[in-house]
Amino acid sequence: MINSPQRRDMRRHGKLTTGIRPRNAATLVLVDGRPGDFRVLMGKRHHSLKFMPGALVFPGGSVDRSDGSIPAGTGLTRQTEQIIMRNMRGKPTSRAAHALGMAAIRELSEETGILLGKSGENPVTHPDWREFADRSVMPSLGGLRVLSRAITPPGPPRRFDTWFFICHIGEIAHVPAGGFRPSGELEGLQWIRPEEAIASDTREITRVMLVEAMNRLDRDPDLTAGLSAPFYQSVRNRFEKVQMT
Repeated sequence: MINSPQRRDMRRHGKLTTGIRPRNAATLVLVDGRPGDFRVLMGKRHHSLKFMPGALVFPGGSVDRSDGSIPAGTGLTRQTEQIIMRNMRGKPTSRAAHALGMAAIRELSEETGILLGKSGENPVTHPDWREFADRSVMPSLGGLRVLSRAITPPGPPRRFDTWFFICHIGEIAHVPAGGFRPSGELEGLQWIRPEEAIASDTREITRVMLVEAMNRLDRDPDLTAGLSAPFYQSVRNRFEKVQMT
């Protein structure tokens, strides 16, 4: 959405919506492969969806109210939690940072069937996390790193303050038979090289994040905790990039 055809069309025809507060959201860039040959997990959003229909995207979605109260076997690293709390909107709390990471893991499971975490008894009874309990998997946040953050610019009827996390597949505890379990939101799930994804049906903001992922993996293939991460936001109708430390 940085400079998407949808946004340009809304600006041209005077249909920009104002006063919409961004919703907190989280996206997970799951990485497989080795230096020089990385692939990321992506799928196409169903054509019936109102937001970015048909686009090739990473698994992700809005933070639910319950995400902050669901326990994790391993929490965010201290460095990852701090970079979130120093840069998040509103009152920074450990619970809010925890909720962002848990939302990324929950959305991954709902949209792909892949469970990120560690094997172990899971007492959680919340229906959104039932599969984790059924398969004795405790969600784990320890492998998540902040890749980037972006806020949808004013204008579209839906706005999101999205934190993009990146993580290696070594954090996976369960993979469905066949590798994926497509949902009603994501179809055509696949492991794809970032370069190939950029040339596919992606929106500009997704291409920006793919470039950020390529740059991060190039300089830091082991995904060190605590590195600075870029933040994209609209300032006077132009997107600006600043570093979050």
